[in-house]
Amino acid sequence: MLAGLSRAAPAAAKGVSADTVNTQFVEVGGRKLAYRSVGKGKPIVLAHRFRGVLDLWDPAFIDALAAQGFQVITFDHSGMGLSTGERSYSPPNMVKDAKDLIDGLGLKDVVIGGWSFGGIVAQIYVAMFGQSVSHAVLISTTPPGKLVKTGEQLFYDTAAQGPASLEQYTTLFFEPSDASSRAASKRSFERIFARKTGRSPEVPVEWAMAQVPKSPPNPIFPSEEVLQALKNTNVPILHLGGDHDISLPVENWYALGGQLPTLNLITYPRAGHAPHHQHPEMAAAQIAAFIRNTRKAQP
Repeated sequence: MLAGLSRAAPAAAKGVSADTVNTQFVEVGGRKLAYRSVGKGKPIVLAHRFRGVLDLWDPAFIDALAAQGFQVITFDHSGMGLSTGERSYSPPNMVKDAKDLIDGLGLKDVVIGGWSFGGIVAQIYVAMFGQSVSHAVLISTTPPGKLVKTGEQLFYDTAAQGPASLEQYTTLFFEPSDASSRAASKRSFERIFARKTGRSPEVPVEWAMAQVPKSPPNPIFPSEEVLQALKNTNVPILHLGGDHDISLPVENWYALGGQLPTLNLITYPRAGHAPHHQHPEMAAAQIAAFIRNTRKAQP
């Protein structure tokens, strides 16, 4: 049952932006999945990062994607933010959230995307339901299998801190040693927290940190099945990353050069774990160009 929106219709009216659009809900599987939809056109469904909820996407990035002619759909996973149900960081459960949302909205020919942990969700989605998606957009995530470079302890220590601060945000997601990156972090942070009403509650830090290792694991995503699926998929895949990602180093994608036949890589200089928040318009334009100019290979 779909609450608050007719089936498959875009939620956002003309002129509505990411920081003003209303939250809507899909009722499926005994829980309500909270989502927001901005723009009209081909649907892009974005799964969030660890501890991410609806209001922790930079609205400038969402609006820039919508301006490229897409319906951009973001959502809260079960039991997190404004969604009900059982809370879990189990990737299969999170993939089910994405599938139930897409099916509940009646979306077809979808671009599946995800940032960080959400990128793992998107990769599993491609492996399981590749026939129903046209493209995959991965942002600062990790590939399956053994890594050539692990993340830094600094990320884990900083992520365990309580209420969000600008300094924490800059350390986790930008390049603190670069003045332009720090300035971009401040602008992004202010945009994210500009919305004062109807915000999606943040994921409790104590619960979240209990779900993950306290130091960088290797591998993070130990799935040979997903790796094999990516090696044999015909779904075009784009990965956007920063050149100094202290969480999920982009070098791990370059190590798979020649093994993933549909993988496209873009790396931003002097950037960290959120290049799409540092360069929202550029990232949106590059994602749009990728989607418009690549197609699934014929079997």
